Amino acid sequence: MNAREIVTAAGAPDAIGPYSHAVKAGELLFCSGQIPLDPGTGELVGTSAPEQARRCLENLQAVCAAAGTSLARAVRVTVYMTDLSAFAELGEVYAGFFATEPPARVTVGVAALPKGALVEIDAVVAL
Repeated sequence: MNAREIVTAAGAPDAIGPYSHAVKAGELLFCSGQIPLDPGTGELVGTSAPEQARRCLENLQAVCAAAGTSLARAVRVTVYMTDLSAFAELGEVYAGFFATEPPARVTVGVAALPKGALVEIDAVVAL
């Protein structure tokens, strides 16, 4: 029995490095960080942290769907932001994806993200 299974999501942007969209292991899905890339063009979407967070979460939804689960089943989410002053506005967008029983969450301020993104989000999701 294979202890891990790679997940590739047609509805998410292509990986921009040597990593998988996600990996299934046991009853969990470990999703790679998503930056706000348009799945069709591979270009950054949005000019503000809240706009970019929406695209990140939409990309994570596509990865979860490809794995046969839903982002609503997330158990832990990590948000990386280059400017924590947008924390509250990002939280409003985030709340729209987790209206009830939100997952555990960590938000980390970082110096920079790939392609100049303002936000990156990863998740661990129950299968």
